[in-house]
Amino acid sequence: MSARTRLSLEAIVFLYFLSYLPNVILTKLVTSFPSPTLGRPLTGLETLPATLILNTLMTYGFIWASGWHRAANSMQVGGVRVPIPTRYTFLSGIGTALVLFTVPLSFTFQGVSIPFIQLLMRGDILIIAPLVDLIFGRRVRWWSWAALVMVAFALFITVKSRGGLELPPLALLTVLLYTVGYFIRLAVMTRVAKTGDDASIRRYFVEEKIIALPMAVIVLGLISASGFGGQAGQLGFGFIGVWSDPVMLWLVGIAITLTIVSIFAAVILLDARENAYCVPMERAASLIAGIGGAILLAMFWGLPWPSSADLTGAVILIAAIVLLSVAPRLTTSVRRARAEAQ
Repeated sequence: MSARTRLSLEAIVFLYFLSYLPNVILTKLVTSFPSPTLGRPLTGLETLPATLILNTLMTYGFIWASGWHRAANSMQVGGVRVPIPTRYTFLSGIGTALVLFTVPLSFTFQGVSIPFIQLLMRGDILIIAPLVDLIFGRRVRWWSWAALVMVAFALFITVKSRGGLELPPLALLTVLLYTVGYFIRLAVMTRVAKTGDDASIRRYFVEEKIIALPMAVIVLGLISASGFGGQAGQLGFGFIGVWSDPVMLWLVGIAITLTIVSIFAAVILLDARENAYCVPMERAASLIAGIGGAILLAMFWGLPWPSSADLTGAVILIAAIVLLSVAPRLTTSVRRARAEAQ
């Protein structure tokens, strides 16, 4: 029996939060405190190659050990059954590769708080979620619209408190690529796999990851090999020098949590309910993990505390999660009571 069969969506969301929290903390620590080799903190680009390579190996190991590979499309190669994507999951893999670049980068910009960058990235996805539903003719219920309004309000409060979207160019590019990648993912999920069926979840996860993970690593390698600009040099250290740095222990932890997060995220997003329901659940949980991580980093490692606007936005998103959890059940109970009364 699969985890999705045994657990409610809310339970999966809670496990997702518990996995995301240490990922946020480890990523911020690695990029905030000096590396013994470099004498300075690693940049986001220096952490990416090793983290993605380890994440690829761990995900492939999970796919094989769990037996999920048997649910995917496949072909025989020398007597070995090899999973292959369809044209849709191949496209989704491209979108996921964009997400894989941008998530760890989002935690590493100097002068940009984790809660703020997460609000921007998560807020963009919450806006496109109902658009994807409408494109594919899926019904968006009132509680999903209400949650989206709440999230939009949280974004407004946070952006206004900062005086606008004054971000480094790489941070703006990160938000844009993340949004494009998630739009592709949601569109493909809704088109081919959003049924909530366990086999469909396994098939989609395997076919998407076998494309997305190696593609992300290859693109990083090409940028590093190009020798263009400071980014290539940072990636070069990430591919070669970092493996002998003591920080590798922390990068292994980041890769482990990233692998677990990706599994829970797929289960949440592929639930049969509308994107405007599932996406706020998943996005808000990740944001709360970011807020919680920022608070723990401030308490125990002396990093800056989240601003009052960041905390207000988090409270609103927690309320959105509560609404999405409670409203469907109350509506069902009311309908059942009315039916019994007739």
